[in-house]
Amino acid sequence: MPPLDAEILARLQFAFTVSFHILFPTLTIGLAGFLVFFEAKYLRSGDEVWLVLYRFWVKIFALTFGMGVVSGLVLSYQFGTNWSEWSRITGPVLGPLIGFEVLTAFFLEAGFLGIMLFGWQKVGPRLHFLATCLVAIGTVISAFWILSANSWMQTPAGASFVDGQYVVDDWLAVIFNPSFPWRLMHMTTASYLTTSLVITGISAFYLLSGTNLEVARKAFSVGMWALLVLAPMQIFLGDQHGLNTLEHQPMKVAAMEGNWETQPYAPFHIFAMPDQKLQKNHLEISIPWASSLILKHSPSGVVPGLKEVAVEDQPPVGIVFWSFRVMVGLGFLFLLLGLWGAFARWRGTLYDARGLKRLAVALTPAGFVATLAGWFVTEVGRQPWTVYGAMRTEDSISPTVTGASIATTLVLFLIVYGGLFGAYLYYLSKLVRKGPDPLTLRETEEKPEAIRGARPGLVVPAE
Repeated sequence: MPPLDAEILARLQFAFTVSFHILFPTLTIGLAGFLVFFEAKYLRSGDEVWLVLYRFWVKIFALTFGMGVVSGLVLSYQFGTNWSEWSRITGPVLGPLIGFEVLTAFFLEAGFLGIMLFGWQKVGPRLHFLATCLVAIGTVISAFWILSANSWMQTPAGASFVDGQYVVDDWLAVIFNPSFPWRLMHMTTASYLTTSLVITGISAFYLLSGTNLEVARKAFSVGMWALLVLAPMQIFLGDQHGLNTLEHQPMKVAAMEGNWETQPYAPFHIFAMPDQKLQKNHLEISIPWASSLILKHSPSGVVPGLKEVAVEDQPPVGIVFWSFRVMVGLGFLFLLLGLWGAFARWRGTLYDARGLKRLAVALTPAGFVATLAGWFVTEVGRQPWTVYGAMRTEDSISPTVTGASIATTLVLFLIVYGGLFGAYLYYLSKLVRKGPDPLTLRETEEKPEAIRGARPGLVVPAE
């Protein structure tokens, strides 16, 4: 039996664990913002529907937040066990960035999450709303630091390589590296778009089943408005991010396009079977000049080809090529759903169009698929580098780690994470099946002080 390749297995293990983890922050970043909106609407209007929406979705937020914390812990350990050379060399740059995320974001979220979940009877309405806002801000701050660190690996800046390690020359240049602004906006918008799809999908499910109608209508309407705004915004941000990638990582774009030759009037391949061994595509279905038009805004624009670099410096083309098309295709499908919702709203049939509601239900998990596809493009397209153009993946692996040990832990991760994900889906489906609380609060239930305007700590007898 040939020896197990430690590098390939370490890459597979990290790809699996980080892909599993990213599902949960994607939902919590977006859902935290929607919770702020729901609570603000409730406090402003006093409409109990918004309170019921908040109470329902905050349960899903708490469940997902916990899964994100648990699944994220193991990533830091992999940096030391499997990627010690990468950690040693890039540690002076990336270590503080990750530390800043813990100090500024995780502590903020952890400090106010308890008030957000259990503080209705303990604090006044303003403080509770502040806690919700601070948790939402914390999720965005977390994305800020993590994406800054990851973006530095894509477009390193502000640091010099001295005596076997990177040393920071300019922290502002490190943090706000060339790809960071576009990647932060693109990922944050993806999180809100994914959450919009989840909210509209679950609300459409209630509308189709004829349950929780009043609450479902409001949530469905909000989700459709969000899709109408976020879907075209995400397409625009994706285009701008692509232009930034073309400038700084041209081989990644060449792999996304399936373009082997540097050429003007480059076509966009709707369908192709990239063959990296032969350095060509099979079964091409293309739009003439479209790639040059998209990337250079001119039909005669010269688009880079993969053959500009040696084969060993090319990213895995097939994965990048198809992941990009999954992401883009789903993005336009989300735009279609948003436009259909706007048309149905204009006709006064938003809550009656069964086809619209069925499509919304079908697309409930699609935002996660698009997000994962985008991350595959980003991370696989960076290969064969961990720090683009400066540090190769083969030089980042721990020198003493063995393929057998990584294979063992990979199997364990598959088993444990499979069980965790199964438990998450079980409790999530249980929450969805149970649905929101009834609109009329029971006489024995204390109404939140936010309803009654009471001072913190003051118990007012129900009338």
